[in-house]
Amino acid sequence: MTVLFWTSILLVTYTYVGYPLVLWALGRLRPRHVRKQRVCPSVSVIIAARNEADKVRDKLHNTLALDYPSSLLEVIVASDASDDRTDEIVREFAPQGVRLVRSPQRGGKEYAQGLAVAVANGEILVFSDVAAVLEPNAVSELVENFADSRVGAVSTEDLLVDTAGVPTGEGLYVKYEMWVRRLESQFHSLVGLSGSCFAIRRELCAHWSPTLASDFMGAIQAARDGYRAVTDPSVRGTLTTVTSARLEVHRKIRTFLRGITVLMANLDLLNPLTHGRFAFLLISHKLLRFVSPLFLIALLTASGMLMGEGMYRLLFWGQVSFYGLGMLGLLFPSLQHSKFVRIPCYFTVVQMALIVAWGRYLRGHRQVAWEPSKRPRIAIGGRGPAQ
Repeated sequence: MTVLFWTSILLVTYTYVGYPLVLWALGRLRPRHVRKQRVCPSVSVIIAARNEADKVRDKLHNTLALDYPSSLLEVIVASDASDDRTDEIVREFAPQGVRLVRSPQRGGKEYAQGLAVAVANGEILVFSDVAAVLEPNAVSELVENFADSRVGAVSTEDLLVDTAGVPTGEGLYVKYEMWVRRLESQFHSLVGLSGSCFAIRRELCAHWSPTLASDFMGAIQAARDGYRAVTDPSVRGTLTTVTSARLEVHRKIRTFLRGITVLMANLDLLNPLTHGRFAFLLISHKLLRFVSPLFLIALLTASGMLMGEGMYRLLFWGQVSFYGLGMLGLLFPSLQHSKFVRIPCYFTVVQMALIVAWGRYLRGHRQVAWEPSKRPRIAIGGRGPAQ
């Protein structure tokens, strides 16, 4: 039990604290900077949509307002068999050059994106969700990274706001993730791109998977082809927070299931003898995160079995109190206004979602069907709720 306790606590500490600190130290010793410069390749912006009639008009106005030469910018909406007014609204923008690619039946986000990839003309493909609001310079800033021949994919950074465009406290975990991404980018390469918006060289989409998460696979394919995937902190994709706790839990389960599926399909990349730095990053960021509930259960069990000694008793009840606060926050969302409840709640929900996702994966379930998260609308430029 003592060995189990210390092994578990070391793995948990490394996963959430030690890994970014190791990255910070390694990045300071041997940083890999991106050589950005002004370039203007042809770009295809691919917007995935599934029943987004309430937001797709705003998204297209936002996309068409991007500060990039119109002769080099192509906009394609990939509709996953939407059965509301999404396709009808998109067709209204045809005179402005917007193309609609419609899946005849629901095949999932990546299936619809793949149909758009097949007809896209751009040298650089930019994938964006309908809910993501981009700043006018987003595309021009993203493509400047491709002046560096080693860069294969570029991720935006996520910013979570309320409907008035004000950053929310619930974005704390997102801020942590963005910090880790910057450290990974400086050291070597990202192991996952932002699902809300990322750019990638067209040739890396030659073997497009219609079932595996494109944001994760984009980084994977870049690594396989000898490129880096990097983040650009100057480019943000703004999203509103999901207001329903129940919907947020289901979103996390879907996201983790998709991530686990991609990882299990690319286990060869975990070999440090053949994939070096990327294997280290993939093990530390993805594998250990995905199995962290096992470490936490082992830690709680071992400290409970060792309660006869004072230190272990204190740590056991500390864990029980932490998870208790998390469950209270889940049952009574108003308590999450306090960070002393919000942080344990978010962490507990993440671990619960991972356990459920693993259960579904082991039962053979794969998350292919796609339902976009129901996020409130925000005005373009963050001027308050869209009307």
